[in-house]
Amino acid sequence: MYGDATNWNENAYREAILKEREVQTRTVFRTAWAPPAINPNPDAFVVASSDGTLALHSLNSLVSQSAAFGYSKGQDFMVAEPEAVVKAHDGPAYDVKFYGEDEDALLLSCGDDGRVRGWKWKDFSETEASQENHGKPLLELTNPQHKGPWGSLSPMPEINAIAVDTQSGSVFTAAGDSSAYCWDVESGEIKMTFKGHSDYLHCVVSRSSASQILTGSEDGTARIWDCRTGKCIKVIGSQDKRSGFRISSMALDGSESWLVCGQGKNLALWNLPASECVSTISSPAHVQDVMFDEKQILTAGTEPLLRRFDLNGALLSQIQCAPSSVFSISLHPAGVCF
Repeated sequence: MYGDATNWNENAYREAILKEREVQTRTVFRTAWAPPAINPNPDAFVVASSDGTLALHSLNSLVSQSAAFGYSKGQDFMVAEPEAVVKAHDGPAYDVKFYGEDEDALLLSCGDDGRVRGWKWKDFSETEASQENHGKPLLELTNPQHKGPWGSLSPMPEINAIAVDTQSGSVFTAAGDSSAYCWDVESGEIKMTFKGHSDYLHCVVSRSSASQILTGSEDGTARIWDCRTGKCIKVIGSQDKRSGFRISSMALDGSESWLVCGQGKNLALWNLPASECVSTISSPAHVQDVMFDEKQILTAGTEPLLRRFDLNGALLSQIQCAPSSVFSISLHPAGVCF
């Protein structure tokens, strides 16, 4: 017995197959919760993905979707439907941050196309789930290209991470040309360039209390920079490339006195006022993201686990995750990790 192909739509079938493949291969590189000043118990969070999109999701909506999800229907994974989506970058979107904590906050993202783009958060969060409704970004910063022989220009270096400092009106970027950049939000111009790493940068964090930024690189080092002079004031880690361990992630605690760096399968905990590495914590898998939760450290990496350590390196807990490799940790004010 044969099916009725009278109303068969080949194009719709092809589009459905392509969408399913895209969903199954999409990688989430970063997540960020909505600014806490708007809602101390935020429901919304934004996801930056390998397809170059920023997607707005609602936690309550996801809980409702999961309640209706059933394996009895032959489904083995749930596709999270976003509240809004914008095509932010040509190529993967690597990071997403908020500049500001109120309704006028900017939603910033960076990506493989060497650009930082920013949208007004209020407009982004109140529109429907279509790209056209978001229009042109309010802010666009483009990495400089370096001049070569006969006036040729280098390829556009990617931007792998961003950090913000609202006190100085600055956005900091970690770029693929081994440099970090300080941008003025109002003018969109580069205020300072931080040069010294010998390989591309993975991460950057702002230490506004000391007018510093910290960067982590493929060259195996983290560096502390003075934002007033652009000078490197300290190098952390081995500069011997044969060690093979890059600085993949870093985080500061709330006091900005403690720094933790993810380097291969190790975490290095630094007391910055004392300029001392106080402990090295071993991890079974390569670390891809790290953050502080009060006086504890959360890590995730190339395994389906979220681990929690104390400052002495003792493993306090580990939680199973759905993905086989985790690139991002975001902590909700209620203590939920994503």
